[in-house]
Amino acid sequence: MRAAWYDRQGPAADVLQVGELPDPEVGPGEVRVRLSRSGISPGDTKKRRGWLGSTMPYPRVVPHSDGAGVVDRVGDGVDPGLVGRRAWVHGAQSYRPSGTAAELVVVPEALVVVLPDGVSDDLAACLGIPGVTAHRAVFADGPVAGRTVLVHGALGAVGSLAAQLALHAGATVVGTVRKAADLADLPASLREHTLSLDVDDPVAAVRERAPEGVDRVVEVAFSDNVDLDAAVLRLGGVIAAYATREDRPGFPFWPMLFANLTIRLLGSDDFPAEAKRQAAEDLTAAAAAGALTIRTADPLPLADVAAAHDQVDRDNRRRVLLDPTA
Repeated sequence: MRAAWYDRQGPAADVLQVGELPDPEVGPGEVRVRLSRSGISPGDTKKRRGWLGSTMPYPRVVPHSDGAGVVDRVGDGVDPGLVGRRAWVHGAQSYRPSGTAAELVVVPEALVVVLPDGVSDDLAACLGIPGVTAHRAVFADGPVAGRTVLVHGALGAVGSLAAQLALHAGATVVGTVRKAADLADLPASLREHTLSLDVDDPVAAVRERAPEGVDRVVEVAFSDNVDLDAAVLRLGGVIAAYATREDRPGFPFWPMLFANLTIRLLGSDDFPAEAKRQAAEDLTAAAAAGALTIRTADPLPLADVAAAHDQVDRDNRRRVLLDPTA
């Protein structure tokens, strides 16, 4: 099969290679998917460049955890009726050396989700890391129907999906973007629910949308927004944070203590298995219902994997995809 890989960490153009590797074979409980799309997330590029001092977990890494395609082989103990079904995969390169930057990928059956008719491969390949993270951020502390959820970074991969999932589940959503000019880039379904943080008084702006405060916050920039979050959360509220600009952020301890607030930190590779299963089920259902919109760039051929990684690292506002067949 054709694949992209790296055997040392560093800049994309220096370490990523494209060529032929042996076709992977399925073992018991495993599924092989012939991929049409490989979705790239910032976590994939961070692993490649050794972010936070990480090292090579395997001698060779075929990157990317997310993808979509067609099941072409299954191992012992797996329903043979899966063969020929369209599917999306998640977590392919989590604790495994070979991800979706290839024509074929083998993963445990639990990481393969049958794809309903009407859901495109482009959309499906974007549901993995950002979608599962978004789902956990919104629902880890219970249902949100009738509650108010503040979603920072509503233009980002996780934030956009979190806002759309919360709306689909019956929540009142208040989204944020950094500046007013960003509002035009939001999916149409989110524009009326979103405000910009470049106003004179962001707390007042959120309170105008949520006079009684918010129940949960989905947080992409904990160090930047924690004072705002503390000021708008109701008693017993939750901040679910999956990123921060400063790695040792401070926060207003006593006001947050007396409000009985919870800080939930989200590392997607190690979510409980049942949480991942439920997220995959709910994401697929929401996509089938037409409740999810994801902006994607035109898929790049596998040979352009280095350019694709650089595009992700430039914080592109469209999800970046590879076409392993091109």
